[in-house]
Amino acid sequence: MMTHLQTEFLGISFDRIDLAETEAWLVGRPTDAPFAFVITPNVDHVVKLDAAPADAEIRNAYAAAALRLCDSRIIAKLARMRGISLPVVPGSDLTAYLVMRIAQAGDRLCLIGGDTAMLDELRALRPDLDILQHVSPWGMLKKPDAMSEAEAFVRDARARFTLLAVAMPQQEILALRVAKAGGAVGIGLCVGASLDFLTGRKARAPLWMRKASLEWLHRLLSEPRRLWRRYLIEGPRIFLLTMRWRKPS
Repeated sequence: MMTHLQTEFLGISFDRIDLAETEAWLVGRPTDAPFAFVITPNVDHVVKLDAAPADAEIRNAYAAAALRLCDSRIIAKLARMRGISLPVVPGSDLTAYLVMRIAQAGDRLCLIGGDTAMLDELRALRPDLDILQHVSPWGMLKKPDAMSEAEAFVRDARARFTLLAVAMPQQEILALRVAKAGGAVGIGLCVGASLDFLTGRKARAPLWMRKASLEWLHRLLSEPRRLWRRYLIEGPRIFLLTMRWRKPS
């Protein structure tokens, strides 16, 4: 496995690798290696982490991730203003790469989350994959039995890749618990809503908006009732956090 540099910014040690290097890492990891997981922090994640300083498990999850990839061009631009270079690896792009390019015919793919229709949609995209799904209940982080069932499903699936699509922080905490329990193999990717874009359930922002760091605006206009608070009230706190951040000596 390759080695790579890490840079701390806003309380997260980001791995300084781009999408191509991430793909090489995913391809090169042995399929029977102990379970490890990848997270893609964005503005929403950073703000939520700051709002829960006493939540040790989510912080442990971020610390234990095999890769922490910057999913936000806004975070990358704020980092650049503070003299830090962070490659951007959009989670939606990484999810699409994994499902459509990296996974090979015959590979087992485990999905935690989504609905039964999503399983059919993924199988339509990749009929050559062995795809298993566990549909988790809403708010399973507060339901110990549901979390245990999801952990056991990942362990028993023995999939090359596991897509954890149950939102932050549930998916990261689930990944941590699977890794700590032992017995599971492969790579887990915390994908959030990325599968909605891959399957066509939701339209992703045009490329020009992504390059202009305006993907958040496209999502806000697409789902204003659900996302207005995240983008207009909570998200702007990232600028205050950047002002307060002090580069480690």
